Amino acid sequence: MDAGNMKRDLFLGIDFGTGGCKVTVIDGEGAVLENASAEYPTSHPRPAWAEQDPADWYRAMCHVLNGLTHRARIAALALDSYTHGAVLLDDRRRVIRPTIVYTDQRSARECDFLRESHFDLIFQTAFQAPTPTWTLPQMLWLQNNEPDALRRTRQILFVKDYIRFLLTGEMACDCIEAQGTLFWDMKGGRWSEALCALADIPVRALPRIGKPTDVAGRLSRGAAADTGLAEGLPVIMGASDSAVEGYAAGAIEPGQCVLKLATAGNVNVMTAEANPHPETLTYSHVVPGLWYSVTATNAAATCQRWYRDMFCAPGTDYAALEALANGSPPGSNGVFFHPYLQGERSPYWDPDLRGSFTGISMANSRGDFSRALLEGVAYSLRDCYRTIEKIGLRAREFILIGGGAKSALWGGIVSDIFDAPVNCPASCDASFGSALLAAVGAGAFKDEVSAVLRGLRLERRLSPDPARARLYAGRFAHYRRIHDALADCYRNLGKDD
Repeated sequence: MDAGNMKRDLFLGIDFGTGGCKVTVIDGEGAVLENASAEYPTSHPRPAWAEQDPADWYRAMCHVLNGLTHRARIAALALDSYTHGAVLLDDRRRVIRPTIVYTDQRSARECDFLRESHFDLIFQTAFQAPTPTWTLPQMLWLQNNEPDALRRTRQILFVKDYIRFLLTGEMACDCIEAQGTLFWDMKGGRWSEALCALADIPVRALPRIGKPTDVAGRLSRGAAADTGLAEGLPVIMGASDSAVEGYAAGAIEPGQCVLKLATAGNVNVMTAEANPHPETLTYSHVVPGLWYSVTATNAAATCQRWYRDMFCAPGTDYAALEALANGSPPGSNGVFFHPYLQGERSPYWDPDLRGSFTGISMANSRGDFSRALLEGVAYSLRDCYRTIEKIGLRAREFILIGGGAKSALWGGIVSDIFDAPVNCPASCDASFGSALLAAVGAGAFKDEVSAVLRGLRLERRLSPDPARARLYAGRFAHYRRIHDALADCYRNLGKDD
């Protein structure tokens, strides 16, 4: 750290999740001093579509940063964000259209084409199977439906990389984010000309690549005025949110498994080498040499927000919903919830699926619906884990993270449904992981592992109840049968229009 920054001894992580911006400030020991957050909207112009306005990300971030009490002591910052979200810029570096969010399912037809015509090229080069999650089919959808948007595109950035460009004027991207595009050559470690050509994207439109702990640029005078931070601060590259949140939770050894209860839900298993499989996502870790395999559900904690906003009285908070759910017994008196509000990724990869409450009778209460929602999301995570088991990547430790992990009830339900102990770290937000990367990039720690080991603290450990675990095992089988019965109904629903 240079002499001019000696009084700046804190580190800032900024996370751009699907639902909002969260920031964390840590000291040189990895202790959290301050958290703050702000929401931004997602628009759904059609069923199973999801878009965001990049201007909302920057506004939310500036609002949060200007309220920090420790901002004068920040020595460096790093950013992370959800993956796959392309920001298209014209020749004057203006945003051309809203960003398509990874939960969006509009590119299903393009994925069918890519699987039928180019599967081997894509999988052998990028280690992933084409699904609507990825940037490549999203860009191919634009080519087919909004060709003028791509004709006007001169530069393509991704969520955090666009914000970093606004902060520093530098266009750059980390290698983990690049893996989330389906434009990346995993073996060659570079943008793939062949994959870019599938969507008629010139490689020159994509940003330069660096490591997550590299200095990507320095805070400009204008950005300093916008954020209240000091001009010239080093801005560290950062990485994708799933990479840094697993890192923040201490998942830094093979066999550790992160269960994520955030806007979307993830089951991420750490591995010593890449294990590409058509039914999973494969990424390198922020710890050099480590990898992780991902199965994911499109809607997790966002289901609770949707339920609150759509069906509860104004002013109802999550504590009230949890109290209602606590009053219902395990199994929710026969009510099941399937969280397919945005179609589904793992294990079905089916954009036609829709959410449902089933098993309803006149005897059911609001508490039954509230608890069924929590159970349904946990069942969905367990469903994702079936793929992990199928490909032989069984976990030796489960770590629960995300906003839903703050609920003791929801965490307990997850532990019972997985029939396994679950560890809940005190600080496991992606913004905490980014703050640790900022500290590593600024030289406060010698490497990524020493940083997280210094900052890691366990908040609680949940253990399954044997009787509830047996009950949920039977209910999970019924949950799967309901999916199987309804999947064809949803697939054929649009044909009746």
